[in-house]
Amino acid sequence: MDRRTFVHGVGGGSVTALAGCLTRNGENEEHAAETGPLRVATYTSFATGSDSDPDTDSDPNPDPDQAPSPAGDWFRETVEEEFEEEIEWTVPESGIEHYIQRARLDADIDTDVILGLTASELALVDSVLDAHGDTRLFESLERDRLEHADRIQSDLAFDDPRDRVLPVGTSYLSLVYDETVLESPPETFDDLLDSAYADTLLAQDPRVSNPGQAFFLWTVAEYGSGSGMLSFWEELQANGVRIEERWTDAYRDAYLEGERPMVVSYSTDQVVAAATDRDMQRHQVAPLDNAGYRSTEGAAIFADATRTELAYEFVDLLLSQTAQAELATRNAQFPAVSDEYVDLDATFLENAVEPDETVTLTYDDLEGEFATWLETWDDEIGD
Repeated sequence: MDRRTFVHGVGGGSVTALAGCLTRNGENEEHAAETGPLRVATYTSFATGSDSDPDTDSDPNPDPDQAPSPAGDWFRETVEEEFEEEIEWTVPESGIEHYIQRARLDADIDTDVILGLTASELALVDSVLDAHGDTRLFESLERDRLEHADRIQSDLAFDDPRDRVLPVGTSYLSLVYDETVLESPPETFDDLLDSAYADTLLAQDPRVSNPGQAFFLWTVAEYGSGSGMLSFWEELQANGVRIEERWTDAYRDAYLEGERPMVVSYSTDQVVAAATDRDMQRHQVAPLDNAGYRSTEGAAIFADATRTELAYEFVDLLLSQTAQAELATRNAQFPAVSDEYVDLDATFLENAVEPDETVTLTYDDLEGEFATWLETWDDEIGD
């Protein structure tokens, strides 16, 4: 699963294999799972920091050889030290679709925790599974088992009526531009349609990329889900936007190579640029309408988890003071907890841009709607 993968056509297709999964067929294998490592599904960049794999989409840390080691390394070491347990990171090739399809087929999930779940992915899970008999994929959380749950900023809550996901970090989508090429950045969505920005923008496909998905949802929030949104995208295409499949394709392979001077990315871009000693002129952050689209990542526990107790301990660890600081530094994202519960690195504080205003669509906004919006975009704009 890339960082917030969104798979088009999730209602159909075959079930893909899960890298590194344990099977639970038979008594001996089931017992092994109960006493084995904690199995956590996440995105490649979190687990390994690698940006060479096609599933590293939307990693805001494009140079792992120079930047801090990946968050997964830190969590592996910490879990081993604090709990004397092991973590097995799993990266399903088809992202959330893998679990939706297995739930539909009543197949073993073989994973305890998912890390990096977004509100739109949760809405998609429910829109597909509820239509097939309300199959339960994630369990409702027992909050009395979580010491740090009350630290979470209230405005990051998923508004999930079943209370299945805890926010662990958040990012703001923005434009990143090269001021040595562009005299000034666009200030509004409508500015992006101006001839001054023809053939300058790199974006990502919302069917497979989370920043692409977030940018798409931002346009829904700006123009509505109907003709206004489609008209914007049609005009954006006419103005030469280049839509790459994934964040790494757009950012690392195109923007960093100087192919275009502007890219849809994150407002923490300068955190990594400073840490890797890049030319800051090429890493200017430009919010649209002085705002950024907020994309919050969460953690959920699978209903069929075999290491439930350890799963709760791991989720609680994610919200601890030290872990939240490490996530900010290593994952270039804002903490999910209130300020008094985290001490941020000076480089992060100096270079992370938090927009003046926040735009976001909650689970309540997305439930029963997102799949339809994306299908509309696909029919008119995709391919």
